[in-house]
Amino acid sequence: MARKIGWEGVFPAVTTQFKPNFDLDIEATRRVMGGLIDDGVSGLIVCGTVGENCSLSRSEKIAVMEAAKDASGGRVPVIAGVAEFTTAFASEVAQEAERIGLDGVMVMPALVYSSKPHETAAHFRGVAKATDLPIMVYNNPPIYKNDVTPDILVSLADCENIVCFKDSSGDTRRFTDTRNMVGDRFVLFAGLDDVVVESVMLGAAGWISGMSNAFPREGETLFRLAKAGRYEEARALYDWFMPLLHLDARPDLVQCIKLCEHIVGRGSYLTRPPRLPLSANEREEVERMMAAALKNRPKLPDVGLKSAA
Repeated sequence: MARKIGWEGVFPAVTTQFKPNFDLDIEATRRVMGGLIDDGVSGLIVCGTVGENCSLSRSEKIAVMEAAKDASGGRVPVIAGVAEFTTAFASEVAQEAERIGLDGVMVMPALVYSSKPHETAAHFRGVAKATDLPIMVYNNPPIYKNDVTPDILVSLADCENIVCFKDSSGDTRRFTDTRNMVGDRFVLFAGLDDVVVESVMLGAAGWISGMSNAFPREGETLFRLAKAGRYEEARALYDWFMPLLHLDARPDLVQCIKLCEHIVGRGSYLTRPPRLPLSANEREEVERMMAAALKNRPKLPDVGLKSAA
């Protein structure tokens, strides 16, 4: 029997903020989290890809998780990314998230090693045995080179606390294939910004969003319009949003998203090496896109969002 969760809506993959010397800026990170919640997002993902998980030390990851717990104050679910080289270390990080009192963990396949399907499944099983927290399986084969196929996911259906599947492959057929194989066993989440409306149409209950860091109200509105079947209104907002949503599919997505966040005054563009600043041409490209988006920023339809803080 799968554990029941209430995860739905837009969960920004929150950026981690750094000082000019690249030290962790935990207070700035806490402010970013609080601002997103104040603007009506449905949850937070911390220490994910956009949060530069693999550039953080163990103690820094714990500090970010603790800050998220504090910033949320129980207002929205907080889920921590778990991205490690070994199953043992991934299990330890998941246990830290449980100790802190987070609402779940988003587990990536073991990094660096290109595992076989049964090894990928064994990694998720190992983490699931180490914690009682509900687990979101994260599939992002373009970035992490391991593909969590529907067959692998289905093989994990007997793990009660593996409850959710985030797909960033861009192949929305995965949702239909998974549902045909195991019905509603797993809560489905869109993981790639520029296929979110299609994903919702095919059953995604939530969206782990990069660009909602810069435009949280637009992201939450787009999701709610699609969820309500208000497709004409959703299409107009999607058309406006799409050039920026494409940034989430680039290898330098973190630099792009943090620059957008900086332009609207929500955070810093600084990324920790090995992620280096965008080139002058790349930066100008993103700045032009943002200028056009801000110039034509649409009036949002009413979807029940609370007033902005």
